[in-house]
Amino acid sequence: MRTIQTNNITETIKEMCIEANYFLTEDMKHRLDASYQTETDPLGRQILSKLQENLEIAAKDLIPICQDTGMTVVFMEIGQDVHFEGGDLNEAIQEGVRRGYREGYLRKSVVSDPIIRENSGDNTPAVIHYDIVPGDRVKITVAPKGFGSESMSRIFMLKPADGIEGVKNAILTAVRDAGPNACPPMVIGVGIGGTFEKAALLSKKALTRDTSVPAEKSWAKELEEEMLAAINELMIGPAGLGGNTTAFAVNVETYATHIAGLPVAVNICCHVNRHSTRTI
Repeated sequence: MRTIQTNNITETIKEMCIEANYFLTEDMKHRLDASYQTETDPLGRQILSKLQENLEIAAKDLIPICQDTGMTVVFMEIGQDVHFEGGDLNEAIQEGVRRGYREGYLRKSVVSDPIIRENSGDNTPAVIHYDIVPGDRVKITVAPKGFGSESMSRIFMLKPADGIEGVKNAILTAVRDAGPNACPPMVIGVGIGGTFEKAALLSKKALTRDTSVPAEKSWAKELEEEMLAAINELMIGPAGLGGNTTAFAVNVETYATHIAGLPVAVNICCHVNRHSTRTI
């Protein structure tokens, strides 16, 4: 059994909130740079250049990449041989978010009640997902999610007879309907299978996978490649102003499902696709 102090979790979450909002991951930098080279539309190319400049300024001056610093989503993969000491784990995570958004001068965008709409003042509560895994380590992924793209996400409860063509149509429908509202170029997280809520969770987690790493299943890998090409053929382009760079990547995650269903969730993210991952 390995003991981890909850104040260590708080400090780590704080640092990750700031890191994810200030710096782009290496795979996303590569996608942006590569797209600048392949974009054929002059205006689209100009916009990609401005996005590159924005990222450089954010990293140099230590300011947020985007003014919408998101609602914080935290994935906790906890080894079953880990014991936490020092206080409540859930509160330790929330305190890390509070400190990160305060010390990082990040915009507080969370309202405590969805109808009353009073700002919580510290960007909590975060949305936390726990998963118990073998081992004595804790893998933490912090993903601040802006709601320009989040609001464009969709879930489809397809019939099994809809098959793979139904899945493709669902993905294209979601992206087409999102248009410029999701701040393209986008990263498209797709969850296929499970239940209503499992598909949505899969699609969210798909966004945190390195975009240079394909899906494990061969058919899912082929779907990623085909959908990326089809989405870019929509010519929505950077900022929705036209061009062949509508999406940087499509990441697909799958799970078993019921004989009577085919859930498909499409979680769209903007061009920064912010996330940070650490293992303690």
